Amino acid sequence: MKKLLTACLCLLICSACASEAQGADDHLTVVTTVWSAYDWCMTLQEGTENETVLLLDNGGDIHSFQPSVDDILKIRSADVFIYVGGESETWVDDVLKQVDLNRTKVIELLDVLDTRALEEENPEGAAAEEEEEENWYDEHVWLSLINASLLTQEIADTLAEADPEHERVYQQNCSTYLEQLNSLEQQYQTMVQSCSDRVILFADRFPFRYLAEDYDIKCYAAFAGCSAETEASFETVTFLTDRLDDLGLDCVLVLEESDEKLAKTIINASKDHNQKILTLHSMQKLTSRDRNDEVTYLNLMKENLEVLKEAMHGE
Repeated sequence: MKKLLTACLCLLICSACASEAQGADDHLTVVTTVWSAYDWCMTLQEGTENETVLLLDNGGDIHSFQPSVDDILKIRSADVFIYVGGESETWVDDVLKQVDLNRTKVIELLDVLDTRALEEENPEGAAAEEEEEENWYDEHVWLSLINASLLTQEIADTLAEADPEHERVYQQNCSTYLEQLNSLEQQYQTMVQSCSDRVILFADRFPFRYLAEDYDIKCYAAFAGCSAETEASFETVTFLTDRLDDLGLDCVLVLEESDEKLAKTIINASKDHNQKILTLHSMQKLTSRDRNDEVTYLNLMKENLEVLKEAMHGE
């Protein structure tokens, strides 16, 4: 159904637009589907007049997003188009058939990661998802600082290729940013090494598989990262409550914008009834208007570090 809807949109666009000419301005137009890539692009392009467009700019969720005619037109006229790939973005395949790939450079983030891309899997405690014919890769690639370094370098290289005049700007910005990413990644490494128990319990969806794999963190969760479920089963609540008690955990984690109902249910069913509720930020519903000096990819990952430090009693 998703592919059919997208194909229909593309046909409408083709009938409305016989041809598209590149704008008279000599700056680049970059289109991204997710906020993290938008933030990386804004950082890498500082010092230029490039335009960066975030498609999910109304706080929408990557898992349910479908492009409008206007969205597809933005992609078709972009100089660089960046998307994640994976199950939620299968609509991109149809859109790219309408794009002049000799003019628009395309980056699929999962493809860039190559062997670092991880297949989707349910964390312990999560209700089993319906079996699918195809094994999909986990889409939440940005929730790993190691991935972020690889991906921003690829974006910088592509921007330089599309706009050689500003190659030095892109690469200098990238070099500075990579130092910041690597410094924060080292802080994660140091913190995790100080933890005797690398265990977290999530009363929510769990999109942090890449981060957990980077630092060998054991995770229990109510739902998988891309799950559409909103109500946990009795078996899931019981399992997570038992883990909370057996492991003596004093924190339950949730995503930003959580109503905390499930977390409170699990805590109330536990022996102690007094665990804290902490929030990890997934960056899934941020908009271009949210980005400021305080709200950046780096700052949110720094906040996540402090949360994990408290949850796992790190130093």
